[in-house]
Amino acid sequence: MSKYIFVVGGVMSGVGKGVACASIGKILQSRGYKVTAIKIDPYVNVDAGTMNPTEHGEVFVTEDGDETDQDIGNYERFLDVDIYRINYMTTGRVYQSVISRERNLEYEGKCVEVVPHIPEEVIRRINLAAKKSKADITIIEIGGTVGEYQNILFLEAARMMHLQKPEDVLFIMVSYLPIPDKVGEMKTKPTQYAVRSLNSAGIQPDFILCRAEKPLDLKRREKLSTFCNIMAADVISAPDVDSIYEVPVNFEKEHLSEKILDKLNLKAKKKNLNDWKKVLKVIKTAKRQVRIAMIGKYFATGSFVLSDSYISVIEAIKHASWANKIRPTIHWLNSDDFEKNPAKIKELKNYNGIVIPGGFGGRGIEGKIKAIEYARKNKIPFLGLCYGMQLATIEFARNVCRLRNANSTEIDPKTKHPVIHIMYEQAQKIAAKQYGNSMRLGAWPCVINKKSKSFFAYGSSKINERHRHRYEFNNDYRKIIEKKGLLLAGLSPDKKLVEIIELPGHPFFVGVQFHPEFKSRPLKPHPLFMEFIRTAVRKK
Repeated sequence: MSKYIFVVGGVMSGVGKGVACASIGKILQSRGYKVTAIKIDPYVNVDAGTMNPTEHGEVFVTEDGDETDQDIGNYERFLDVDIYRINYMTTGRVYQSVISRERNLEYEGKCVEVVPHIPEEVIRRINLAAKKSKADITIIEIGGTVGEYQNILFLEAARMMHLQKPEDVLFIMVSYLPIPDKVGEMKTKPTQYAVRSLNSAGIQPDFILCRAEKPLDLKRREKLSTFCNIMAADVISAPDVDSIYEVPVNFEKEHLSEKILDKLNLKAKKKNLNDWKKVLKVIKTAKRQVRIAMIGKYFATGSFVLSDSYISVIEAIKHASWANKIRPTIHWLNSDDFEKNPAKIKELKNYNGIVIPGGFGGRGIEGKIKAIEYARKNKIPFLGLCYGMQLATIEFARNVCRLRNANSTEIDPKTKHPVIHIMYEQAQKIAAKQYGNSMRLGAWPCVINKKSKSFFAYGSSKINERHRHRYEFNNDYRKIIEKKGLLLAGLSPDKKLVEIIELPGHPFFVGVQFHPEFKSRPLKPHPLFMEFIRTAVRKK
């Protein structure tokens, strides 16, 4: 039987519940327990696939093809395990299941109600995920903050589970303690109110993780203990850090894993975060730097920058850099700027490598194509991911093959030279308006040319990588593009889909139809990113 830890948020969103869950999982894993994690999103969306990246951040794709919240990526990176579809649920997905079961008479003619049947479906899914992963401990993150109307039914499910198994269920609140500039004092009152809101749902937190700019002092710890009905030792300081990978180590300084295991009546089997600490040492001590330009269009959200749109790519660059004992400096460049002011493209000479990540639609595309052309001509290491690979194909077709106005049918349906076009089965889905969770998703095999840089990077001719796309390389243009020098370095086993393109003679010019960033982890950097960074360092 699994033990369960529910993690909820207080005061405001964006304080790091996902990282907290992943870090708690990591320290419990280091104690010898098998851990899995579940994310509950309170959206009516069935999955994250239809959400705009600037609205919700990155859409993370699992091995079995689910489009999920970016926190699933954090779980995978910290725990070094694959997280599957069953570990992700939304309000829409839960209601969809209940309605489907009612239609199939699985409730045997009962009057199906929001309570208890929705919370019971949530509990069923939690238990199923724990069972499938054979986890000793299952961590469940409830998105948003307590007090929000959307979370009530998920909190009710958590309360019901605790009632059924009080010895096996814990609650942790991740809350924020502001330090207003004009006041100059850390304030606990918002967290007190958040705990009261949680109490009103019938739940008392076992721990409070106190997110703040600075470490928690004794006075604030005692005040929260008194007013939140919790032992002072169970109020955990969680100050801002330079790297999220410091969080598990900081938690262990407060003996959090010991305290959790004690409350769950479990004994620590071991204690080993040595490999993790080695990565942290590199993060803190690496002197040599590499400058990487990330050129995208999903950074702007009003007057602010939302780097979460590409979080897996950013983390993959970091993992590969640290493995090479390099400090990465990543600059986010908006491709729209290269269209408005073409002269700005010359600024790319200041970078050691260029990454064009995935995306959709026509906005900013010409700016990205200009950047790819600059990288190709000036021998700057280049890595194109999904849409980045497709745009590299378009750039090569236009400027090397002289196919004037070559394009993707996604951008220009009437283009004379559709070097990128929609996949046949995807065209059928679009015609039927089947948009949600309908792309080519999840892990697919690829066979790599043994004469390619990709083969050198992977050390294998057979790989499996995660995909998320509707468009593909148009095979009608294979001959002319290959004749002009582009290497089709990776193909699907049936040779119908181009998976990897490369430019021989260039230090590193690689585009991939898949998303290698989803498989990168701090202790296991992705081989393509590793080779990209190595080349960028040599270029430097």
